Amino acid sequence: VVLRRRERVAALPPRRPPARLPVALPRPRPPAGARQASRTVSAVAAPIKVPPPPRKVTRPSQPPPAFLGRLLTGAMIGLAIAGGAYVSTTDEATFCGWLFKSTELVNPLFALLDAEFAHRLAVSAAAHGFVPREKRPDPPVLGIEVWGRNFTNPIGLAAGFDKNAEAVEGLLGLGFGFVEVGSVTPQPQEGNPKPRIFRLKEHGAVVNRCGFNSEGIVVVAKRLGAQHGKRKMEETSSSSDVKQGGKAGPGILGVNLGKNKTSEDAGADYVQGVHSLSQYADYLVINVSSPNTPGLRQLQGRKQLKELVKKVQDARDEMQWAEDGPPPLLVKVAPDLSKQDLEDIAAYSLSTLLKTQIISNTTISRPPPADAHPLAQEAGGLSGKPLFDLSTQVLRDMYIRTGGKVTLIGCGGVTSGEDAYKKIRSGATLVQLYTALAYGGPALIPRIKAELAECLERDGFKSVQEAVGADFKPLK
Repeated sequence: VVLRRRERVAALPPRRPPARLPVALPRPRPPAGARQASRTVSAVAAPIKVPPPPRKVTRPSQPPPAFLGRLLTGAMIGLAIAGGAYVSTTDEATFCGWLFKSTELVNPLFALLDAEFAHRLAVSAAAHGFVPREKRPDPPVLGIEVWGRNFTNPIGLAAGFDKNAEAVEGLLGLGFGFVEVGSVTPQPQEGNPKPRIFRLKEHGAVVNRCGFNSEGIVVVAKRLGAQHGKRKMEETSSSSDVKQGGKAGPGILGVNLGKNKTSEDAGADYVQGVHSLSQYADYLVINVSSPNTPGLRQLQGRKQLKELVKKVQDARDEMQWAEDGPPPLLVKVAPDLSKQDLEDIAAYSLSTLLKTQIISNTTISRPPPADAHPLAQEAGGLSGKPLFDLSTQVLRDMYIRTGGKVTLIGCGGVTSGEDAYKKIRSGATLVQLYTALAYGGPALIPRIKAELAECLERDGFKSVQEAVGADFKPLK
């Protein structure tokens, strides 16, 4: 039995020795005071998992700030070179025309903004030179002499746009023959509560009740004084005493004076304006026709107007003047005057040194078709296209009543060269606009002047002066 058992064992394949399992060795004792690890470990240690190596994330290389600066500088230099190359290959007139034309792309954006905010933005743009500058000479047929000075063209900007004389140089640079700033009040005042400007876009009109919002005489006087010091009046090469341009440089500057809302002495307010601002003005305007200051329009009565103008004239004449003499004094009247009011103002103008009027201010009426607009019911004065017929009729009446002996400035509803031409034929020596600029932008100015020149040449007039009052040749 033993032998058989030994034979069977011998016949079996040799057995492998048992594998020696790794035994975890005790960890080294931590230093005194250190936190102890667990006392015992498993007899058989688990396989140690080695974490995979971290992946390399490929990131786009970022140029250093210095490289970015060089890149931007190079781009700007390239644009400047490209722009200079374009200008050098284009004559000045073509390039200037392109600049004015390009504003037609930007101007519709202003219509998306609040009316008063858009107005402030436009004034700021003109003040900082962000508007095109007219380099092309005006057609000779547009030249006219008024108050001993030559106007290169009869198209001017009415008061109300640049109330505080912030952008005189930029606005004259647009190609206006003259610019009127104001109305300026003696003391700063906020004007009426907002909102106070309303667009009637379908009719090209605006209703406003700003109420002589002004920074005051002191601020405006400092601003005009600084501008006057920077610019020198340009003398013409001829030996004539007629000067090209005025105190604001190549263009003529008018200053429109107003009264404070709470003032009880209107005459004192206008006298203060004369003493502070007349030295910088080529002409002064007494504004007695704004509908947004309580009681102001009552000053258009014959007795009240006579007393007011006498005070203002005396204040102007008592000042010392150079060879040019004092600036002419104008009155701006409303289009809503009665026939008796027109007769009184005409008679007074003929009997005094008040030889110039601006006709007219905004209207408190609502001429059709603007009367059907919902915003037409807002309080305030209406300006723009619907005012044209009314203001032109008042202009014609005043020209007839004064026999063409008083210089008249036609204002109200002018939107084209044809409109300006109608004003001139109706008796206006000069023409002003405002609302049309708000809707049409800077491109409107050269277009109106070109259209006016075409109208004059079409009817055989050699100058603007020949066309003044052409509808009333028997009067002449």
